[in-house]
Amino acid sequence: MTTAALPEFMIRVFPNSKNPGKPPTKWTPRDELAFYLDPPLEMPPQMPVKISVAFSWDIAEGQRLLRSWKRFYKDVQIGGPALGDPGGEFTPGPFVKPGVVVTSRGCSKSCDFCLVPRREGKIRELQIKDGWNVFDNNLLACSRDHIEMVFDMLRRQSEPILFTGGLDKELLRPWHIDLLKTISLKRAYFACDSKFAFSSLEKAAEFLGDFIREKKYCYVLVNYWLESPQEAEARLVKIFNLGFMPFAMYYRGPLSNHRQSSDPVWRKLIRKWTNPARLKAFMRDSPN
Repeated sequence: MTTAALPEFMIRVFPNSKNPGKPPTKWTPRDELAFYLDPPLEMPPQMPVKISVAFSWDIAEGQRLLRSWKRFYKDVQIGGPALGDPGGEFTPGPFVKPGVVVTSRGCSKSCDFCLVPRREGKIRELQIKDGWNVFDNNLLACSRDHIEMVFDMLRRQSEPILFTGGLDKELLRPWHIDLLKTISLKRAYFACDSKFAFSSLEKAAEFLGDFIREKKYCYVLVNYWLESPQEAEARLVKIFNLGFMPFAMYYRGPLSNHRQSSDPVWRKLIRKWTNPARLKAFMRDSPN
């Protein structure tokens, strides 16, 4: 949701159609003015209400909550990534937990499965705020000056650093590795969205050879290009053997209203390859 001119005090509502009443993600705020359902019996005083919808499958619930909160509050608005919000300057705190930071918007690529370029446009560098979990869609597409300033900021943090938004393996260069070695890195995420992307991941693996597997995660889009569950698992194992911890992401199609597949084979595969405990067991049993 666009954060320009946000009021100091406002109610934020985060719909979660799968688990009503619960935060939709681990990075959703949990303060006293963050809500996940209809207005409570003891309602906060009159103030602006912002309903933030992150996922397309929560749009209907977001619209329902809009009607519900409008019964009691005068200024109620709905937005968020699922509704095409292009995002403005990042303000820490209102819509993500403390520690999350966004230093750029957009992406220089135009992958047909990704909505970011259509929603946010080409890469835009933002004012750099403090945080230790970088949510940028494509930080490495930014200018070298911007990236180096981001790392200057990260070196000031007391928490280990996460790159949850992901680092583009095709843009990774030796000087990025030098910067990664100057911070306390907890985990960096990369991506391998199809079998055709594996060669560039192999090159990235060479650059990242000094980092242990637990610091190198890889988002893996599955069920794309008419891929079977068996083909997907073979690719996940291949990525694991390359030295990454794979994290499977089921492709639902553009603007899907379905959170996950109804196919039990796909559901079993996703549970296995998004569960850190199972991945660690796989790592113990792997000859590599």
